Amino acid sequence: MTKVLPFTNDEIVELANSHKTPFHIYDEKGIRENARRLIRAFSWAPEFYEYYAVKANPNPYLLTIFKQEGIGADCSSLAELSLAIRCGITGEDVMFTSNATPALEFKVASAMSAIINLDDITHIPFLEECAGLPDLISIRYNPGPLRTGNAIIGNPQEAKYGFTREQVFEGYKILKSKGVSRFGLHAMMASNELNGQYYVDTAIMLFELAAEVSKELGIKFDLINFGGGIGIPYHPEQKAVCFDEVSAGIKAAYEKIIVPAGLHPLKICMELARAMTGPYGFLVSKALHIKKTYKNYVGLDACMANLMRPALYGAYHHITVVGKENQPADYMYDVTGSLCENNDKFAIDRRLPEIVPGDIFVIHDTGAHGHSMGFNYNGKTRSAELLRREDGSVLEIRRAETLSDLFATLDFEGLGKFC
Repeated sequence: MTKVLPFTNDEIVELANSHKTPFHIYDEKGIRENARRLIRAFSWAPEFYEYYAVKANPNPYLLTIFKQEGIGADCSSLAELSLAIRCGITGEDVMFTSNATPALEFKVASAMSAIINLDDITHIPFLEECAGLPDLISIRYNPGPLRTGNAIIGNPQEAKYGFTREQVFEGYKILKSKGVSRFGLHAMMASNELNGQYYVDTAIMLFELAAEVSKELGIKFDLINFGGGIGIPYHPEQKAVCFDEVSAGIKAAYEKIIVPAGLHPLKICMELARAMTGPYGFLVSKALHIKKTYKNYVGLDACMANLMRPALYGAYHHITVVGKENQPADYMYDVTGSLCENNDKFAIDRRLPEIVPGDIFVIHDTGAHGHSMGFNYNGKTRSAELLRREDGSVLEIRRAETLSDLFATLDFEGLGKFC
């Protein structure tokens, strides 16, 4: 099986020749249509809001696309908060979910009136001291042994995130006693999960907990955030999660739990990222060398500094060799980069057509946790990012790094005095 590109071969060849490879390119049309599918699926809700998790792809052009589509920003650091501000995304269009949070980040989130989602019960007095308690505060719940996670995110009991069940009740009691009057509840249970029912089950868990807290403490909830975690079909034979099916399951749970508990109307939220941009990004690279030793290797001009997921998780990313899509895949290669690390591989024992230097490789599904996880080991500079507009034109939305960028923080003038 194979995957279809949203570009023609001629477009990719032209871009690979007019821009220095490697580069990431994103499909604006696909991103916008997908965002509209999500919002349309939850049109039944009294209020629905998606907070795009900025960490997955922190590019202001993409955040602006989401802002235009009625989507906010889920931030977890000072840089992400600052990026949201620069894109004009502020107030309750921002949800700040962090851990081991410095005081400055709480101060910035508070100043921009973002929804602060606390990760630990000790953060209540810490936030109060450094920035004051806002009128609306959310709590991140970790159910521990009551739920299982998945292979990427691990079991909740082993995770560093969130309040225990007992701490959730105590936390809301403290917040209420200190004058907080608006409350949110949040959980993040899985990552890259293709079973839509898992997400429905998370909603049921949070709805039931909110109903219990409301009954025991006499508080009303403004919002419940189901977190992110909906996966994408990295393998060609996998099926994408259907937003409509997930929505239908959550709607049934809402009517069964939230309405009888007197919590209607309730704002329901998500912080999807991978499902929003992952399938609409592509890493374009060229084959530099073919090496034949104990195995056959294709050495690309990209490396794990451009896409870490295969080396970090053993993740699969589909590969298209431009112009050879219909040729038999009767050669086996390890597809590698040039870092001084043996795990610098995009694919191991991958069947491909016969490769020659200069072949253009398109690595699929790099629109989330691709460029954003880049690094500079071996002095590798990070690649450019391009955006294919809806009209077919292409815009550079991040230039490639240079050696001057890489060395900008080094004090070469002081080196003379040191010597």
